[in-house]
Amino acid sequence: MEREKAISEDEINLLDLLIVLVKRAKLILALTFGCALITGLISFILPPVYKAETKILSPLNSPSSFNQLSQLAQFEQFSAFLNIKDPSELCVSLMKSNTILDRIIDRFQLLKRYKTKHRVDGRKILLNNLRISIDKKSGIITIGVFDRDPKFAADMANAFVEELKNFTRGLAVTEAAQRRLFFEEQLKDVKMALIKAEEEMKAFQEKTGVISVEDQAKVVIESIANLRAQIAAKEVEIKVMRTYLTPNNPDLQKAEEQLKALRIELAKLEAKSGRNPDPLVPTGKMPTVTVEYLRQLRELKFLETLYELLLKGYEKAKLDEANDAVVIQVIDKAMPPEKKAKPKRRQMVLLATLIGFFVSILLAFILEYIERTKEDENNRKRLETIKAYLKQIRH
Repeated sequence: MEREKAISEDEINLLDLLIVLVKRAKLILALTFGCALITGLISFILPPVYKAETKILSPLNSPSSFNQLSQLAQFEQFSAFLNIKDPSELCVSLMKSNTILDRIIDRFQLLKRYKTKHRVDGRKILLNNLRISIDKKSGIITIGVFDRDPKFAADMANAFVEELKNFTRGLAVTEAAQRRLFFEEQLKDVKMALIKAEEEMKAFQEKTGVISVEDQAKVVIESIANLRAQIAAKEVEIKVMRTYLTPNNPDLQKAEEQLKALRIELAKLEAKSGRNPDPLVPTGKMPTVTVEYLRQLRELKFLETLYELLLKGYEKAKLDEANDAVVIQVIDKAMPPEKKAKPKRRQMVLLATLIGFFVSILLAFILEYIERTKEDENNRKRLETIKAYLKQIRH
């Protein structure tokens, strides 16, 4: 019996709801179709917006580009990108950086086009019109730009790729130029010292008549001179690396370990010759003239080897400076789109219709509640009390 009563009450409640909906049907229909009609008119009034897309291949697919792009992240300018391990994400972050955004703004005079005086606002509008996505499987980066002019949108999308190339190339050249200039300065100093050592050796031979020494002594001299030159060259290399790499960089740590090993090897070789003024030859066993000759020969061999090592580093830096920073391959160049991307009239009208329908139902129940409240004497008194308090608050 109780169960039948509960079911009956539920039916009555559902019927009450249906009564409200039927009673306010005109309101619901008017509001629903009104929202759809207004939205439809607005969608026709809104100017069409086009989306142009260009696709590039992620540097991840090129090992050399990956290494170069990873090195760029070591610069102070890229401190915000040091935690980014995926080169595709780094490319996206670079294209959204203020530097590239400002280049696009200046290139296309976007402040004037967007009707804003402040560059910060121009960047925000540009970012709102920019869509960049990454396909993790293929490594393809899609760059899309929205604009009312289809050709303008295509030009801007292609410009983002061009500016990314120029930006990364400029940074790589900066790093390579730093290395080249550093090696260049070191080469000048070593070359002057080498010329001086050659002149001193020539003058010493002309004065003393000493032309050569034993082969065994010469081998020892060349070995130590070679080690000293490698140590000096490695020190120069590490000093250059510290200008653009962080202390925790694996390449820098590896170079420091190599320098340490070279110093240990040199110390062992010098220890075998005793601790006299010249570690190469015991002075008590050879004439003074020969010892002096060996010292000058050692210095000459050292400078010759050092010059050759520095010259190799200099040539490599010049080659790196001439090369592009990152190989960014364009798969699809952006073309002026034929179809508009928005406004999407059908979706807009459908969404507005649904929103209008639910809002009208809510409004119908609110109006019904207000109407019933006014009919109830107690509720009417409560409403009057509330109105009285509201008047007191206003006064």
